[in-house]
Amino acid sequence: MATKPLTGTKVFLMLVAFFGVVIGVNVTMMKLAIATLPGTDVDSPYAAGLAYDREIAAAQDQAARKWQVNAHIERRADGNAVLQVEARDAAGQPVTGLKFGGRLERPTDKRADLAVELAEAGIGIYRGNAASVAPGQWDLVIEGDAGGERVFLSRNRVILN
Repeated sequence: MATKPLTGTKVFLMLVAFFGVVIGVNVTMMKLAIATLPGTDVDSPYAAGLAYDREIAAAQDQAARKWQVNAHIERRADGNAVLQVEARDAAGQPVTGLKFGGRLERPTDKRADLAVELAEAGIGIYRGNAASVAPGQWDLVIEGDAGGERVFLSRNRVILN
């Protein structure tokens, strides 16, 4: 059996094919990585920077109110979760008439975030349900609004089993 000799043309074509495959795979992986995780925490860092002073003032106003807001979330066996928020003012009296809302945010994937609508179930007690909550770590974000203005914000890491 006669073997074909290795020529310069064959070596050149093998090198072009090798580097073509490597560059093609790199470009494909780069496009997939950018499309799935752009690497930003906020959509507009500039707008977030402008809002920073307003956030500081809102946090100082919230601290001055000295409200005591307790939240309890429980994930049931069917995957649904129940969130209960109890709000009291500095004197220990229930805070009523607010519009509370909650969010369960996945620390690793914004696409899995879930909104929880809370309704006043009693004097100073707000409850809501979330469907199809996966087990694991979540950030529980609670916001309270009065007259269209946010008067309370809380963010806590929770583990739901």
